Amino acid sequence: MNYINLGKSNLRISTISFGAWGISGRDWGTTDDEVSKKAINAALDNGVNLIDTADVYGFGHSEELIAQVLEERGEKNKIIIATKAGNNFYPFISSKHKTTPANPDYSQKHIIFAAEQSLKRLKRDYIDILQLHSPTTDLLKRDEPWLALEKLKKQGKILFAGLSVQSFKESEQAFILDEQKDILDTLQVRYNLLEREAEKKLFPKAIEHNMGVIVRIPLLFGLLSGKFNRLSTFGEDDHRQNNLSSEKLLVYLNQLDKMNTFFSKHSQFSMSQLSLCFCISHPACHAAIPGAKTETQVLENIAASEISTIHHSDFPTLTE
Repeated sequence: MNYINLGKSNLRISTISFGAWGISGRDWGTTDDEVSKKAINAALDNGVNLIDTADVYGFGHSEELIAQVLEERGEKNKIIIATKAGNNFYPFISSKHKTTPANPDYSQKHIIFAAEQSLKRLKRDYIDILQLHSPTTDLLKRDEPWLALEKLKKQGKILFAGLSVQSFKESEQAFILDEQKDILDTLQVRYNLLEREAEKKLFPKAIEHNMGVIVRIPLLFGLLSGKFNRLSTFGEDDHRQNNLSSEKLLVYLNQLDKMNTFFSKHSQFSMSQLSLCFCISHPACHAAIPGAKTETQVLENIAASEISTIHHSDFPTLTE
């Protein structure tokens, strides 16, 4: 495993880390907590030292599961935890929704409340990185979320503040990195072989302000593992029924087909490993957080950290 300093923070993190949405018990179909715990343990046993989660993942279950594993290992404060806040799921905990409803709340009151609830679930005195979770541009223009992050920092409840964006119009939010450069330490972006919008404005701004960049959705909801085709479908309890609808799958797979020559040339690596290498080899990026439900998936993902023979410029462009 390779490690890197996460921007201007004092955190030294594994370049392939663990994304904990998939183990949450919601939005990804059926999961088994014991299998999920083995996946987390496999990651930690093999050098992963950053786990990325969110309060809304499984309505808190992802955070609770992480806390269980770390407590069992006696490593409660040894692993870097990044979590997120901004989707007020609390009114829906008893609902029968198959997937998680969106209910954005970036008020100062809610962000502070959410952080305190995450601390309880994680059984910790502080959160290493608290990230605003997928806010729209208009929400970012308000003062309240930034005041909340500043207050939480001063109280010692969070060490670093981050922004997690996932919109396809990410570059429109680049101005925030200038405006909030004093409070923001990290930036989490949607970036992968088939979605490169972040390269235009976000990455240059992150480099300018020495912000740590964490890549979310690096495997495009599993598509870049190579296991889906044009006939793939997802259950009603799997968010990919929308995020990887038949129409989107067709577009993505047509783009991916144009890269077959590249994949064949580097067939000693899996598609997942090459896709992760693409992300972490970009000069602006520090780590990728692929999700994994099983130990096997974890071991395949982390091997990408040590690929040294392929550079970012070696990857095909989207037009080739």
